[in-house]
Amino acid sequence: MTMTVRLLGGEQTAQLETQLKAVFAEAFVEPPYGEGPADVERAFRRFRSQVRRRGFRAAIAFDGEDVIGMAYGYPLSANTRWWNTLTDAVPDELRHEDGHRTFGLFELAVRPGWRRLGAATRMHRVLVDGLDQARVMLNTRPEAVAAQAAYLSWGYQRVGSAVPWEGAARHDVMILDLTSSSEPVR
Repeated sequence: MTMTVRLLGGEQTAQLETQLKAVFAEAFVEPPYGEGPADVERAFRRFRSQVRRRGFRAAIAFDGEDVIGMAYGYPLSANTRWWNTLTDAVPDELRHEDGHRTFGLFELAVRPGWRRLGAATRMHRVLVDGLDQARVMLNTRPEAVAAQAAYLSWGYQRVGSAVPWEGAARHDVMILDLTSSSEPVR
């Protein structure tokens, strides 16, 4: 097993849709997610518009030509609705977006056979290194213990809870400050 991580733009990432769907399906079928085929299709309907967003970038992990992991996102727009899904009150300053302030990390997944080998850490590092944004924001399930531990070790802090779409489970909203003087472990 030899892993490489490549930083890709939207068009390149879109070409990997079939392999990325397989990663998503394998990673999120397990508890606490329990995602099935309909969830995969819903995620990839969003994916097709996400790859066309300004500033989209992806860090894709490969074993040879096989995709074993993915991390991707794009800068949040000034009129993002992401903050509207919060169930906790947060200061207006935290919610302020201008189209440049926050990079939204929308997916990070690793195939089960490649977990605990550093793939997620490497993809995250490649994805966030060189970002112009001041922070990265993500949603994660609180019961996803391994993901939570990784995010905390990389320097993320929980800022509240959200229900990101109708019928979704509660998620923790986490932010990584990219402007702090102390470099987070990534």
